[in-house]
Amino acid sequence: MLFAVHPEVFDADAKIDRIRSFVRDSFLFPPMYPNPRYLIALATYNERENLPILTAQIIEWVPEADILVVDDSSPDGTADWVEEQMRTDSRFKLIRRSGKLGLGSAVLVAIDYAVQNSYDFLINMDADLSHPPRFLPAIRTKAEEGFDVVIGSRYVPGGSIEGWSWSRRLMSRAINCYARWLLGLNTRDNSGSFRCYRVALLSRLDPKSILSQGYSFFEEILFRLRKLNGTFVEVPITFEERRAGQSKLNVKEIVIALWWLLRIGVTRT
Repeated sequence: MLFAVHPEVFDADAKIDRIRSFVRDSFLFPPMYPNPRYLIALATYNERENLPILTAQIIEWVPEADILVVDDSSPDGTADWVEEQMRTDSRFKLIRRSGKLGLGSAVLVAIDYAVQNSYDFLINMDADLSHPPRFLPAIRTKAEEGFDVVIGSRYVPGGSIEGWSWSRRLMSRAINCYARWLLGLNTRDNSGSFRCYRVALLSRLDPKSILSQGYSFFEEILFRLRKLNGTFVEVPITFEERRAGQSKLNVKEIVIALWWLLRIGVTRT
């Protein structure tokens, strides 16, 4: 039996929306990773007080992710705490290093671990609670849509910073403008480290090409991945000033970072 479709019950707009959704989901953004493997990397030095709070929140928002702590011989027992968690929770991983070897090199260690262990995505976060894990689902969504690098951004609409003085805000803005100009970057937040990287792209990165070891690493890796034709997107986040412990950033680190950015920018081809 054939049924007539009456105009009054036929929702043309709804049908068009369903067709658009089908095309988008099936062709534009197909499910590339039905069960993606995530590794969340935390570079630490004296973060024993913050780590239990942060990792609990990460597990709440992304329970299937593994958590890798790269610790630079923290005297406060950060690595010892991680080892305690590893006895009962297989999601925790630890790499102990012999001393303070630099933030950039810690991220490179995490990249190598992600590549060698066949993860699909690597998310880098600060261990001082300045990167709220509640933004992880939005970052994951963009990564799984197909973007190679998803930046948790303070400087796109909806992004913000809490707990900073006006002078620190101005300095951060200036460094980002400096990096965009020198390195030819189009993204707005190039100095923040809250990011998700597609490991397939990271596997094509030559670690020996990275010159920076400190805070300029985060601008430089964007520059290197852009040269590999990586795709970038920014997701708004709220950056919250650390609650406990002391910041590792100082004037010396800033000067070194600016010098490395200048060197990379002048020699880029």
